[in-house]
Amino acid sequence: MAGHSSFADTLNWRRERLDRLDQLSRLLDIAFTVPGTNIRFGAEAIMRLAPGIGDAAASALSCLILYEAHRLGVPRRVMIRMAGNVAIEAAAGAVPVIGDLFDVAFRANRRNVRILREYFGLEIAGEARET
Repeated sequence: MAGHSSFADTLNWRRERLDRLDQLSRLLDIAFTVPGTNIRFGAEAIMRLAPGIGDAAASALSCLILYEAHRLGVPRRVMIRMAGNVAIEAAAGAVPVIGDLFDVAFRANRRNVRILREYFGLEIAGEARET
């Protein structure tokens, strides 16, 4: 019975971590809506409007999700895929205006949380509607 409890504890811990990462990714990528449209954007898009420092800060926040993925014990191939999403967004974000628009559309953090959920077999309710 102790082994079962340990498995349940690990599963609950993993779900809690993924739920927190989901909340963070929502804040960073889809927290706000352009009035009168269905266009969603997050705090990261606002941060990236400040050249240099905003891009660096936004990328650092995206790296928090990578760090948590590492703590959750995902394999190297999953980490590489997630890091690639962050790198693509960071590189595109360096281009003024177009990079900001790309950030709103690409949503690396939402993509990365989805990758984690898929890896662990945990779906996000309403995902298709929000991304």
